[in-house]
Amino acid sequence: MDFEFSEEQLALRDVCRDLFAKQSSPERLRAIWDGGERGTDLWRSLAEMGVLGLTVPEDHGGMGGNLVDLLLVLEEAGYHAVPDPLLETVVVAAPALRWAEEGEWLERIAAGEAVISARLGGSPYVVDADIADVVLIEHEDGLGLVTEFDATLVPTEDRARRLFAIEVTGDVQPVGASARRAWERGALGAAALLNGIGRRLLDLSVEYAQARQQFDRPIGSFQAVSHKLATLFIQNTAAHSATRYAAYAEARDTADRPVAISTAKAYASDAASLANTEALQIHAGIGFTWEHDLHFWLKRGRALEQAYGSPRDHRRRLAEHVLALAGDEPPAPTEEQADA
Repeated sequence: MDFEFSEEQLALRDVCRDLFAKQSSPERLRAIWDGGERGTDLWRSLAEMGVLGLTVPEDHGGMGGNLVDLLLVLEEAGYHAVPDPLLETVVVAAPALRWAEEGEWLERIAAGEAVISARLGGSPYVVDADIADVVLIEHEDGLGLVTEFDATLVPTEDRARRLFAIEVTGDVQPVGASARRAWERGALGAAALLNGIGRRLLDLSVEYAQARQQFDRPIGSFQAVSHKLATLFIQNTAAHSATRYAAYAEARDTADRPVAISTAKAYASDAASLANTEALQIHAGIGFTWEHDLHFWLKRGRALEQAYGSPRDHRRRLAEHVLALAGDEPPAPTEEQADA
């Protein structure tokens, strides 16, 4: 069992890192937050590089890869707070449509001509419905595609990850793929993005702790701060490991795949939440300001912590798995748990 990334996967990560640094810079994010248009340059570049077609079969113009091939790209997308819907289009929709052999949409995804979003897992909202050509929704016993819908913007803290409530106004085209499996892939992709966000928050905090002086010394030299940074590094590293195994399990459809994905999402959400709290504390007052870039990652992290299942949701899934192995029924939730 080899968990090393290939030279091609590492090279793709490096190319995407450079691309994201240029086309998803804090300046671009700030312009989007101020109401500017997102533009299509980054999406078109990702299509030309083959990233959008990574999970699309070769006979539909893609690369025929899996989420292991995409994992490092997603981490870099989180690190740079990329605003484009990579998660919904490439991680959630493309594999589902591959199983359903929806050739037209697969080819358009790979060419960068289609944006696909999703509403899964009981969520009432759709990411980027305003630019989506089609939305993947739960339908009967599987998934369905809708191309006709009305979208209403919902106010959110992260203005570069726009959420919409949609009302379906046309027919639903059954896809036949598993809604649960699509939701689990979304959880895995969100975990990878969160790991990148956590790493960016750690890097910003280290940079600030080295530059900020107190009592004629960098604040990073104080134990209270250095211990926080060390803990963030340990938690982020553990979350990376859990997510990378989950991607392996998803790609090879191992028996422990659902357990691995829930473990990864719970770990990644907790690690990003801790990074969120500690980064804000280390930056102190400046971290609250609009002018500082920190808030882009703070708010993206908060949004993705709950996307495709909160840590509590995934721990409940893990508990149900353990109880099933033991042959026990999970206890009924108390009123307080049911309300939470």
